[in-house]
Amino acid sequence: MLINLSEVMSVRDKVKHMEVPIGLDNFHINGETYSFSKKNMAVFDFCCKDEKKVQMKCSSKVILLVPCSRCLEDVEVPIDISVSRELDFKEETKGQDEVDEANYINGYDMDVDAFIFEEILISFPTKVLCSSDCKGICQVCGCNLNKGSCQCHLEGKDPRMSVIQDIFKNFTQTE
Repeated sequence: MLINLSEVMSVRDKVKHMEVPIGLDNFHINGETYSFSKKNMAVFDFCCKDEKKVQMKCSSKVILLVPCSRCLEDVEVPIDISVSRELDFKEETKGQDEVDEANYINGYDMDVDAFIFEEILISFPTKVLCSSDCKGICQVCGCNLNKGSCQCHLEGKDPRMSVIQDIFKNFTQTE
């Protein structure tokens, strides 16, 4: 959804309050797609502070379904969005601060979904666990070990050592 901010810039200290639905159906990152279990409305307050300068405040909360890093069960990950930022629309002041805004500001229009995407991206966790004592999945059959044990015979060997184990097997067979 696009919000036109030219009306806000027409009167100094004019505050425009908006509640905007988040239009993202899913969150895509690094070739993975995560669905939302909940999306609150994005609440914006825009206030003209100076000629072509707008103070923006935004708050919202979304909950993403992200697979556990060990057992792959979906975990609800809440992400709170709370931003206060000054948007500068003067052409001569475009600098390093405006690089971030370039993704969601076009002229006097603000793309709400692009803005929300960036805020989720900033807060997205690097690792998600369903619980701190998650047992993960069986390396042989893929059974979720949190739900029960499997029938696989695991000797507790490191699979990276299989090449060395083969060397030892060949060594003992030749003697």
